[in-house]
Amino acid sequence: MATPESVKPRRPDPLTLEVVDLIGAVVARYHQEYEEAATQHSLTGAQARLLSLLSLGPLPMRQLARKLRCEPSNVTGIVDRLESRDLVERRPDPSDRRVKLAACTEEGVRVARSLRESLNFAREPLAGLSEEERVLLRGLLVRMAEA
Repeated sequence: MATPESVKPRRPDPLTLEVVDLIGAVVARYHQEYEEAATQHSLTGAQARLLSLLSLGPLPMRQLARKLRCEPSNVTGIVDRLESRDLVERRPDPSDRRVKLAACTEEGVRVARSLRESLNFAREPLAGLSEEERVLLRGLLVRMAEA
């Protein structure tokens, strides 16, 4: 009977390794363009990511910290800087007034939309795929993201 210590992890097959490398290349290109787009709006990458998250709806500061994988004090600083530019505002949470929500202002939503629209790296390759292929790709990426 095999014990957990005696079971060797299987080495990834060459196709899996190639897919992982391709995902890494796409992620690196995404981050590079995201940083460039953020710079065009005089934002840091962290500020741009926070603004993009808030463009989907207000969030408590602690939840922002979890989503950004950083300390709540870092989020406070990022929100402070975005608030000074009138891109973000703090609001009391209607369900618990002790909790502060960060929310995009109208200008913050506009800047977040502009950031998203300026990410061109995938548009051309995706345009070369049929709608059926894009739907399949989306489904596969959703499955990977939820795993």
